[in-house]
Amino acid sequence: MVIMGLLLNLLFGGRADKDADIPALITNGAVVIDVRTANEFSGAHIEGSINIPYHVIIRDIAQHEKSKASAVIVYCHTGARSAAAKRSLVSIGYTNVINGGSLHRMHKLMGN
Repeated sequence: MVIMGLLLNLLFGGRADKDADIPALITNGAVVIDVRTANEFSGAHIEGSINIPYHVIIRDIAQHEKSKASAVIVYCHTGARSAAAKRSLVSIGYTNVINGGSLHRMHKLMGN
């Protein structure tokens, strides 16, 4: 599983946006989206995040964030699906999408 995640990161650019101040963005009202499956989300997630699996994010994002200029942070298990979700959101005009990377990284950033 770890090797698969690393391979996906290499192939699809699953790198987190390391220069983003994610805790400050969240404090200032960023929408935090866990793009993993509902089953993964139910196991563990960032408090206050919403679950929109990456493969339906274009369809469902407007239910949670209508302003395409608002900060949206996406994360997943390894950063690969969140990279795909970020690309999808950017392709439909969202201009402030941050790839938070992995759930583990997000927990570390949030001090958990």
